[in-house]
Amino acid sequence: MSKLPHLRQDFAASIVVFLVALPLCGGVAVASGVPAELGLVTGIVGGLVTGLMRGSSLQVSGPAAGLTVLVFEAVREYGLAVLGVVVLATGVLQLLMGALKLGRYFRAISVAVVEGMLAGIGLVLIAGQLYSMAGLKAPASGLDKLAGLPEAVVDAARSTEALASLGLGAGTIAVLVLWRRLPRRVRTVPGALGAVVLVASGFGLPVAEVEVRGLVGSIQLPSPAAFGELASVGVLGTVLAFTLIASAESLFSAAAVDRLHNGPRTEYDRELMAQGAGNTVCGLLGALPMTAVIVRSAANVQAGARTKASRVLHGVWLLLFAALLPAALGVIPLPALAGVLVHAGCKLVPLREVVSLWREHRGEALILVVTAVSIVAVSMFEGVLIGLAVAVAKTAWEASHVRLEVIDKGAGPVQAYLSGNATFLRLPKILDSLEALPQDRPVELDLSGLHHLDHACRTALENWSARHSEAGTEPVKMTTG
Repeated sequence: MSKLPHLRQDFAASIVVFLVALPLCGGVAVASGVPAELGLVTGIVGGLVTGLMRGSSLQVSGPAAGLTVLVFEAVREYGLAVLGVVVLATGVLQLLMGALKLGRYFRAISVAVVEGMLAGIGLVLIAGQLYSMAGLKAPASGLDKLAGLPEAVVDAARSTEALASLGLGAGTIAVLVLWRRLPRRVRTVPGALGAVVLVASGFGLPVAEVEVRGLVGSIQLPSPAAFGELASVGVLGTVLAFTLIASAESLFSAAAVDRLHNGPRTEYDRELMAQGAGNTVCGLLGALPMTAVIVRSAANVQAGARTKASRVLHGVWLLLFAALLPAALGVIPLPALAGVLVHAGCKLVPLREVVSLWREHRGEALILVVTAVSIVAVSMFEGVLIGLAVAVAKTAWEASHVRLEVIDKGAGPVQAYLSGNATFLRLPKILDSLEALPQDRPVELDLSGLHHLDHACRTALENWSARHSEAGTEPVKMTTG
């Protein structure tokens, strides 16, 4: 009997999570350029496979808006048949990293890079879904999406159908924004579901709707020819991008979920293996990649979930819906799903965090902005790599503090003391200070205060010492301690 309260709470929470996940699974799939049912497949696997495994007991996994742009690019570039292989390889890599206990090291990734990654994804997602809201075809690249928006607005203004579609999407966003102000009883229905249902039933405009193929008809098992694509450098780069982003987003989500409850803490390596198992199954079924999703996870905790039973049950409800009511997806207007994703994309852009970082840690704010802009301007994978490179360079610069103290008594040798970390990043400053010393006086250079002296600095100091000795009266005396 002691478990009955937990079962009741988990059952109620599972219903809430199911209602939150349902429109998002379909919306993420459509935005990714794949059948809506594949989003449900990933949600089902997230509940029934990942949900059963150890790691983070209360966070919920499924298709995420954070991977939408990358999945869309992969499907456009390599085709839907290769997507399963990419997701399968991602899952195997995650399983391997979890087995090697590398999960904890993802916490070492700069938070600014992760937030910049999500901001870049959010910007591209918003721009792309604005075209979908108007029933227009979006350009391929992130920059073209943003640059083409003014022309798209003009085109939409000339078309009655486009205006109707755009108005329906805007209505969805308005409902989502205002939902939190409604009475508590109404808010027991998740905002995304409520917005889609209201728009779908209340307007009846002649707009495009979700195409339904059926659950079994949408599943596409990877073919042997598709596995051959893993020899492509581009496909391997996509696998690495999927692995990095999905793993980082899942483990950062786990850390955030841990702050929402007082239950067992996340076992990061086990959680990474749980995500890997889920993605392996999704890959075998040709479905979307999965991550832990903070929106669903927070809804799970706030609904009173106590154990992993809630997330497993939410997978059961998704399976029953996909099996018994697949035609229900066909009445959902595509502009409504686009509006849901525009709203989700706005949440990925951390405007408040950028302002706060700029006031307190401008270097971190710069990393965030550079990462986001690089993702929009180049691509997901290259943008993340650029962000990581900037973060490493910033850390190296801050770690290479060096101080040069000069004591000149007017007679005798000039004494110079170097302390800190002498790296090539600070070499110009060091050489400028040393070359400003009197050329006609002997110099005693004490290096005993250095914690680190790299090869570039050592070579430069030796060369300066030789030049100064030739110009001066006595050779430079260098003490290394």
